[in-house]
Amino acid sequence: MPDMSRYGPQYGPDVTFLGVQRCDLGDPASYADVDVVIVGAPFDGGTSYRSGARFGPLAIRTADYLPHDGSRPSLPLRVDALGDLRVVDAGDVEMFSGDAARSCRDLEAAVQTVARSGAVPVVLGGDHTITWPDATGVARVHGWGRVGVVHFDAHADTGDIEFGSLIGHGQPMRRLIESGAVRGDRFLQIGLRGYWPPPEVLDWMAQQGMRSYEMSEIGARGLGTCLDEAFTIAVQDCEGVFLSVDIDVADPGYAPGTGTPEPGGLTARELLDAVRRVALELPLLGVDVVEVAPPYDHAEITASLANRVVLEVLSGMAARRRGSASDPARPLLEGR
Repeated sequence: MPDMSRYGPQYGPDVTFLGVQRCDLGDPASYADVDVVIVGAPFDGGTSYRSGARFGPLAIRTADYLPHDGSRPSLPLRVDALGDLRVVDAGDVEMFSGDAARSCRDLEAAVQTVARSGAVPVVLGGDHTITWPDATGVARVHGWGRVGVVHFDAHADTGDIEFGSLIGHGQPMRRLIESGAVRGDRFLQIGLRGYWPPPEVLDWMAQQGMRSYEMSEIGARGLGTCLDEAFTIAVQDCEGVFLSVDIDVADPGYAPGTGTPEPGGLTARELLDAVRRVALELPLLGVDVVEVAPPYDHAEITASLANRVVLEVLSGMAARRRGSASDPARPLLEGR
């Protein structure tokens, strides 16, 4: 078993997500029988433009005006995700921007350890490089090629080689599909827009059977309709779903603190409603929330949205566990 010892916080205070209990991945008793383990992945060595996402895990954990008391009752769902679910925080995996391969290997081992325990790993990034080890670690436990992916992002992240490297935040989805950890025809992308990728990358994506719902299609058909279709595809022949949320799926007006902002994205409300639906309606095997870059954030706008993305996912999971799949926001979402 890999060494799970921690030498201490890398970037700022060693705090847990909104005050939940700490666990130690080197001590299985500390996370036995829990539902969710929060894991920090402070890595931004894969960025191609603006760095700073290494500070994301701390920002996401702490961006809240309410007491950090391990309790967050949800108004729409009438659950308390941090109380109804057993949620613990393993702290940050030590990741070094100068050694991407080692960092990805160590993160994969940590995620695999969590998944093998029966808990759902919720990873706070970090740049989007981390989805490669995150989803791989989940697939090693739940089945190679048996994990569907629902991916919210402005960018497809299916590039091949950037700056001479196979590892980076523009390439994790290609690495996942090429490895066989996940299937291209069970890979659903929501919110793509802008001026990347180029035609040859789009051709590769089509050859893999990937389905991308670009913002132009979401605008024409409605977000709710696109999600209905994506959800049906994602779970076919799969044990469950890995949810990856790049905060830049939101319009920069709602998420300015990110590495590669792209105008024309989802509103904050649309994103929160959508991820809640994912957690309510699909069996989640793993989650990551990535690309929060506090050096470019103003008034914690981006960190606050990412914090709420995590809470909406956890609240949806708690409501699903309770046996309630009703969502008061769904009629509004379907009308968009």
